[in-house]
Amino acid sequence: MRPRRVMSMLMCGVLALTGLLGAAPVSAAPHDPPPEFGTDWRDPVTAAPPVPRPDGAPTCEVKLAEAQFRDFTPYKGLYTPPEGCGDRWSAVVLRLDGSVKGRQYDRLGHVSVGGVEVFRTSTPQPSPDGITWSVEKDITRYSDVLRRPGPVEMLIGNVVDDTHTGVLDVRVTLTFHAGRPAPSSAVPDRVLPLTTPSLTTPRNTERILAEVYATGSGGGCEEYWYLTVPDTAPYSCGAAGGPHREVRITVDGRLAGIAAPFPTVWTGGWSNPFLWYVIPGPRAFDVAPVLYDLTPFAALLNDGRPHRVEVSVAGVPAGRPGWSTPTNVLLWQDENRAVVTGALTRHEESAPTGSSVHTPGTEHRLDTAAAHRLTVAGHLDTSHGRVTTTVTRSVAHTSVHRWTGDESRDALTATWRDDETVEHGATSTRTHRTYTMDGVTTLGAGDRLRTVLTLGDRARSLVLRAGQRPRWTRLDDTYTGDATYTTGVPRDQRHAVGTSSERYRLHGPDGCWDRTLRTLQGTLTEDRRRC
Repeated sequence: MRPRRVMSMLMCGVLALTGLLGAAPVSAAPHDPPPEFGTDWRDPVTAAPPVPRPDGAPTCEVKLAEAQFRDFTPYKGLYTPPEGCGDRWSAVVLRLDGSVKGRQYDRLGHVSVGGVEVFRTSTPQPSPDGITWSVEKDITRYSDVLRRPGPVEMLIGNVVDDTHTGVLDVRVTLTFHAGRPAPSSAVPDRVLPLTTPSLTTPRNTERILAEVYATGSGGGCEEYWYLTVPDTAPYSCGAAGGPHREVRITVDGRLAGIAAPFPTVWTGGWSNPFLWYVIPGPRAFDVAPVLYDLTPFAALLNDGRPHRVEVSVAGVPAGRPGWSTPTNVLLWQDENRAVVTGALTRHEESAPTGSSVHTPGTEHRLDTAAAHRLTVAGHLDTSHGRVTTTVTRSVAHTSVHRWTGDESRDALTATWRDDETVEHGATSTRTHRTYTMDGVTTLGAGDRLRTVLTLGDRARSLVLRAGQRPRWTRLDDTYTGDATYTTGVPRDQRHAVGTSSERYRLHGPDGCWDRTLRTLQGTLTEDRRRC
């Protein structure tokens, strides 16, 4: 991925997980931070919790992929299930270990097994002396795919030349934990990649989820979709309609799900790689998919015929590339019925609203607001009775974008909300997601570029089941950075300085995780845990 030209004069000369592993906590840096960034800095780390593992269970490890990425040639291999760990696992953990040195942009990558994408990631930008990093992800939900041999493909598209010298050296392994299998409600019976718009489900399907790894990337304006403006406004990234985007899924042409895309900031984002050298932005190294509950459509899909299931990103100007939407369909089957029947009983969609109002002036201003709501319901006659599922989802987006005529000052304050309620039989799950971005980039005297940015990833979930205690979780992942450097000069003359911090808080009935990281000039100065 190449950095966007935030303003016309900025990018001349600019080279530009949850689950990311780090060192043991420290209260202070082992030595005083340097006065400015040098040729090396601490390896990347996030404040997110480690992937949980069952205690005492036997484990088996399988190497999934190992490659050096210099271009856009994918690694291709063959996966074989492990021996000695059975075919039902309490947990399966994917781990990526990477290293790179020299000079390189951030790059987007993926791993697929049997045609199913199991991991999407991006890379850190290296120091001349080199860095290493590791990311872990729980992929137990792909157990169906992992029980049988299949092809493996991994690609982190890269360009290596006289200027961009960083070769990405990557190894991916899977660790299988034997023991009591994960609850059947959490692990689907089948996982199908949606490689074409045609989907045929088993006729006894009783629950359907779709997951979409939606990412705007590729170096064009869609990598920074949240900063785009209408064609009528004078800005380097114009787009018909403005910055609002919405990820949609349809079944036979009928809207089946809506979602707000997460505004991922990659490690070259906001024209300032010094923000991200140690602490990446939320989700940058472990791209979480958008999830849709399609169970209300199960009766329609269970008729034994192929149906057209399509994913699109609303708001993208016609003909503009930049979005990737690989999709998997997760299915749960009724083991006591050969055919499960039912009906789609309700489909109510509000008319999508949206506007982007440009106010010209010495400082241009673009005010954007959008909202959309969808409710779908259906029932299935299963071996354990009639089960009704109702899904209500609403998305909303507001933002204020301000910039000067030469884009020497560029600022955005934005909020995205994605609220969902799923009532499935006697269980009700309510999820409220909020994503925030508040930042400004300025180019001042001496071509000094400064970026100040705060990102938020927040979610609250409440699960209510008849006769049981409520289950709830609360997530708050906040990143803050402030970095300055001289543009248009060789790397050793940039005189870069910067601070960054992340506080990751996750609370629930089983405990809490609360960790804070702080850096200065690429040195970790604080690693504090409160839980």
